[in-house]
Amino acid sequence: MSGHGTPVPMTSSACGPLKGVAEVPGDKSISHRSLILGALCVGETRITGLLEGDDVLDTARAMRAFGATVTDHGGGEWSVQGVGVGGFAEPAGVIDCGNSGTGVRLIMGAMATTGITATFTGDASLCSRPMGRVTDPLALFGTQTVGREGGRLPMTLVGAADPVPVRYVVPVPSAQVKSAVLLAGLNAPGETVVIEKEATRDHTERMLAGFGAEIEIEITDEGRVITLQGQPELQPQIIAVPRDPSSAAFPVCAALIVPGSDVLVPGIGLNTTRAGLFTTLREMGADLTYENERTEGGEPVADLRARYSPDMHGICVPPARAASMIDEYPVLAVVAAFATGVTDMQGVKELRVKESDRIDAMAQGLRAAGVQVAEGEDWWQVIGLGAGQVPGGATVESRLDHRIAMAFMVMGMATQQPMCVDDGSPITTSFPIFGPLMDRLGAQITQSQA
Repeated sequence: MSGHGTPVPMTSSACGPLKGVAEVPGDKSISHRSLILGALCVGETRITGLLEGDDVLDTARAMRAFGATVTDHGGGEWSVQGVGVGGFAEPAGVIDCGNSGTGVRLIMGAMATTGITATFTGDASLCSRPMGRVTDPLALFGTQTVGREGGRLPMTLVGAADPVPVRYVVPVPSAQVKSAVLLAGLNAPGETVVIEKEATRDHTERMLAGFGAEIEIEITDEGRVITLQGQPELQPQIIAVPRDPSSAAFPVCAALIVPGSDVLVPGIGLNTTRAGLFTTLREMGADLTYENERTEGGEPVADLRARYSPDMHGICVPPARAASMIDEYPVLAVVAAFATGVTDMQGVKELRVKESDRIDAMAQGLRAAGVQVAEGEDWWQVIGLGAGQVPGGATVESRLDHRIAMAFMVMGMATQQPMCVDDGSPITTSFPIFGPLMDRLGAQITQSQA
């Protein structure tokens, strides 16, 4: 289920040691971009290891709607017969991006400088999220938008028939905003320049270069300056999608808090703009090691081994690290509850505008489970109780947010009383095999229809 239908309550109970190999799905960020950039080529791009969660499947459907031929060959192998930069056709229907903020914002960017019109919608969670952070810079190219109050979906974009290149300083760290502007710049003449004061995940830049775009990156006094030459002819590629570090976070963190656990998570992408959680866990005293470090498809990759770590302690997570682990703060907060002392997370206001207000959602759930939390607009603190000392016994609202649901399912594996979420169905948007994978490791997760 995708979070659109009947709620699926889930319960996670204390379990024995988690043991085995956790083969998590392909990276969601790279999967989205593979489909979109494949659609902007002339010729066939072949993709292996694509994440087949609802979010990515919605992006595949969107690329078909814009005229690309997208084929599922089974087993995570896909092909995209692209239409070229500026070649998108006007879709016949509304583009439904489900729960995916990444999907809708990147697709908006990819179509914004083509003279067509498209209407976007999504589920209740996505329709509550602000789109102005993307549509404002897209307007600089000449794109027009009409949406609900507050810049929310459903929204219609009228692409710029005669786009102009832009120079844009990203106001807050956001890979989605940066990527949307760069994708829009593909069909604008001349140079489009994006400046980010703090580095965010760089998959778009890496993949644009891999597809043959002329892109340069400089570190200056202004920040990280990315210059893209417009109107290239992108070349189709063969892409092997590495496994998703954001999905790997859940079995890794579960192993750290469940006594006796020893879990290997193979083939995880360790791009420095994505690996902040693992650095943070090691600073907290986690027994987390990298094995078989290597490079695959231009991305650093390693096997992660996580073992039970009863002596973890709270730390101050530096604000500069937030962009590299923004999706992992919910499950980090769970680990922090089982550490001793205070874990202080600063510079995290982006969490307020994710699939849910993740600071509020986690704070409410943690308090219900007996953990003290302090919070502000741009920070929060979890006061850890130590290994085995978290009471649990709460039912938490997932708020149509897959990461909130999975974080509390991980928490229930080590609390004194089971943890429940009111709806675990959104988990399929990013990690459709979460339940079976955790069960094979030894978790005790049950679900029922509401």
